[in-house]
Amino acid sequence: MVSLEHVEARAGGGLAGDRYDMEIGHWSPIKRRGDWLTLIEQEEIDRLAAEWGLPLGPGESRRNLTTRGVRLDTLLGRRFRIGPVVCLAARRAEPCTYLEQLLGREIIYPLVHKAGIRVEILDGGSIALGDPVWLLDD
Repeated sequence: MVSLEHVEARAGGGLAGDRYDMEIGHWSPIKRRGDWLTLIEQEEIDRLAAEWGLPLGPGESRRNLTTRGVRLDTLLGRRFRIGPVVCLAARRAEPCTYLEQLLGREIIYPLVHKAGIRVEILDGGSIALGDPVWLLDD
């Protein structure tokens, strides 16, 4: 996991150069909806550290994008934009034992229903650091 200033999001696929876009991610063979782009709230990462004593460093959440000031659950089943990129929030990104194994910490319980969302990219484009996220469907 590396931090980027901008990345190309591909419609019907993922982020250019990402393990899921290249179909080599851990869950790639299953081809679940929304596995190509994942988001997590910075507020939940902060809560995990403050309430549970489980800080996550950059990239440790294993999510592609970290948002601030956006309640991701409110996007579920809806279309939204990240900068110019149109997305559909397909489902929650629940924590799993694979994530626990990678981190060497027990984080499933404190992250249940709080580990972000999985997203389908409907219209691609370039996502830049700081791009706004806004709802398209009412």
